[in-house]
Amino acid sequence: WIHLSEHRGRTNYRKFRRGGYPLGSGGMESANKFICHVRLKRSGAWWYEVNSNQMMALRCAKYNGTFDQVFARYQKRKLNV
Repeated sequence: WIHLSEHRGRTNYRKFRRGGYPLGSGGMESANKFICHVRLKRSGAWWYEVNSNQMMALRCAKYNGTFDQVFARYQKRKLNV
């Protein structure tokens, strides 16, 4: 109750619903499963944490349409090193 009272401004569901915003966590959970679990939790796969973070960045870039920008930035950094 205390948490909800302190964050009342963030829980104006009627306003958010009228604005067309999703109110549940289902979409986020589904995206997490699609982006993360499918790649990192496949049978036989294992990752160091630093590598898994980089893999997630690439997968997110692929699905949000920024992969070319991310890869170009990576190439530019490699040339400058």
